[in-house]
Amino acid sequence: MKPRVFVIVGAGLAGAKAAQTLRETGFGGEIVLLGEEPEQPYERPSLSKGLLLGGTADRESVFVHEAGWYAEHAVDLRTGTRVTGIDRAGRQVELAGGQRIGYDALLLATGATPRRLEVPGADLDGVLSLRTLPDSDRVAFALVDGGHLVVVGAGWIGLEVAAAARQRGATVTVVERSELPLLRLLGPGIARVFADLHRDHGVTFRFGAAVQEFRGEGRVSAVLLGDGTELPADAVVVGVGVGPNVALAERAGLVVGNGVVVDQALRSSDPRIYAAGDIANAYHPLYGTHLRLEHWATALHSGPTAARSMLGAEVVYDRLPYFYTDQYDLGMEYTGYAPPGGYDTVVVRGDLAKREFIAFWTAGGRVMAGMNVNIWDVTPQIQNLIRGKKPVDLARLADPGIALDDVTPLDAQPFAAGRSNRS
Repeated sequence: MKPRVFVIVGAGLAGAKAAQTLRETGFGGEIVLLGEEPEQPYERPSLSKGLLLGGTADRESVFVHEAGWYAEHAVDLRTGTRVTGIDRAGRQVELAGGQRIGYDALLLATGATPRRLEVPGADLDGVLSLRTLPDSDRVAFALVDGGHLVVVGAGWIGLEVAAAARQRGATVTVVERSELPLLRLLGPGIARVFADLHRDHGVTFRFGAAVQEFRGEGRVSAVLLGDGTELPADAVVVGVGVGPNVALAERAGLVVGNGVVVDQALRSSDPRIYAAGDIANAYHPLYGTHLRLEHWATALHSGPTAARSMLGAEVVYDRLPYFYTDQYDLGMEYTGYAPPGGYDTVVVRGDLAKREFIAFWTAGGRVMAGMNVNIWDVTPQIQNLIRGKKPVDLARLADPGIALDDVTPLDAQPFAAGRSNRS
């Protein structure tokens, strides 16, 4: 009997972990792992964190596996290989050189691409984005002590780059259209924590501002804002979000909408094709909607789930969204999903001024998401509150003197619980 062939398009964390899971669960067929980048699969968090700080992260530590792992586990890893088409009827993928590879099951893990600013000068040398390992090398090289760095976009990537640059001695200005960093995600109260953190470390913000032009002769030397302000710039890092790489899926006729639309088992509209990582817009049974998440944890866990689904296992991808950041002396973990308009109250437990707190985004008393800042080992309790799906007493939730495990749903508490001590 001819062995089955599983093809994985996208040799990032999700694809590499899917291949690993296939072997660990006993799949004895062929695994072909196709990656467009020249490097073997690597993880991205260090690209905007340790690698930018100049020696705080070992470059080799970013790779998912040691170089020999793929051959040792009979994974046909092909780097520098671009897939140009999917023949769903013939169950084949077509490579840029015209070669075709047949598949019994296909996983798409093609990731995302940074969005460009369509303004004059966007192609000048020194106008950088941060997505790949070579990108990280270029950004790290630009973080010169005493140099002027302009960061466009005050999202997670922009703030992490700003923190690394200040720690390397660069002068940093962050340009952001909104009134605060991360405003849509966090709301004004928590967003101010991050604005104050960076100001305390010497970062200058230009809020409510937009880039009109990058100026320079061959290489960027200044950034012109819409109000006419010109900012000196030895380098610019543009961090205005990413778009999922869905062109291959679109050409193949798969259902696409903010990514490749998949069910809770990560199956696409074609039952032989699956998606994982940044491109998967997956149905989440807890939230009752499709979510596309661009986080390290999503790639780490959705790749293995997709692998098991490809093998025919009954799986449900229902992990709670999770991401983290490290900036200066602030460490943060965020768990859950609370989009703009998806919550009504932010409850804070702890001290915002000291940056030691847990914030909860709640809707009708139900915890939708939680962020722990410089407080550790509470993620399981936050997850339990979210998965409880029931309203809790917000006063008890805000009280650091009450253990999170004791913040039970209102209908599970005695009538006076949490109130008699406060009367």
